Amino acid sequence: MAKMYYEKDCDLGKLDGKVVGIVGYGSQGHAHALNLRDSGVNVIIGLRKEGKSWPVAEKDGFEVMTVPEMTQKADVIMILINDEKQAAMFNKDIRPYLTEGKAIAFAHGFNIRYKLIDPPAGVDVFMAAPKGPGHTVRSQYVVGKGVPSLVAVEQDATGHAWDIALAYIAGIGGARAGIMETTMNEETETDLFGEQAVLCGGVVELMRCGFETLVEAGYQPENAYFECIHEMKLIIDLINKGGVAAMNYSISDTAEYGEYVSGPRVIPYEQTKANMKAVLNDIQDGTFARNWINENQTGRCYFNSRRGILAKHEMEIVGEQLRSNMLWKNDNNLDNASN
Repeated sequence: MAKMYYEKDCDLGKLDGKVVGIVGYGSQGHAHALNLRDSGVNVIIGLRKEGKSWPVAEKDGFEVMTVPEMTQKADVIMILINDEKQAAMFNKDIRPYLTEGKAIAFAHGFNIRYKLIDPPAGVDVFMAAPKGPGHTVRSQYVVGKGVPSLVAVEQDATGHAWDIALAYIAGIGGARAGIMETTMNEETETDLFGEQAVLCGGVVELMRCGFETLVEAGYQPENAYFECIHEMKLIIDLINKGGVAAMNYSISDTAEYGEYVSGPRVIPYEQTKANMKAVLNDIQDGTFARNWINENQTGRCYFNSRRGILAKHEMEIVGEQLRSNMLWKNDNNLDNASN
């Protein structure tokens, strides 16, 4: 069984007198910064001077400075910019200004797992990884809850890395829901696999195929959207609350019977498992990481073309039209999370 930590196991006081620097002010960055500040932690923000997030962070009341300036001032540096940008930024703007006793932190182990960042000796290296998007990290904290989080220590130079890591996660609200101990390698490989095979890649392809099957059979696109896409959240909410059993309790017996007889026809078990194992192998041996880094170094041609194709897909167009007429139509800007 995995080792779990909760609020009683974390001492937020371990951050007393310390300055926490957040690199980046996007989805995760703004959530970590606001939650930590609301927990009584001294937080500063490190950004590119010309970046669009600079005035946003200042408007939220933070002291904002360049990353080199922040690194010199902060005791704990949490790096929350995109994975593919972290190594270049770290080598240019953080490494030259690190001194012994400081700590660098990540919310995903990608750059440590694939050795794109090689931290110097003398500094603590830990991971504080909420298992949810930044906007949820913030909204759950605001209502007194939290997002379950993972913790890992890659390098304990000071002997206090675990205490600091747990205090940090408590500060962003993760200890309210539970903190699971892991390693950066395990987190990276399972996170990438979950995203690709199930949560993002698998689910999106399943919804797209379902939508297209109904539309091609002559059914209204709007009906296909409601049945194959909109209801996905309602089903997942039930599973999130009480597992598959809670979903099956809430749906009709007809739907449950269809689950048993048709699910394996849509997703053949043996072939799907074989395909998933191939995806996992690419993650474990570094193939995916190499391809992703190369994609960024060569202009993101494939990435951008697929994003463009998706934007023009009928399911996206129909969905946007339907959502625009719903009562919560103005609640669609993910960058305007509650402060």
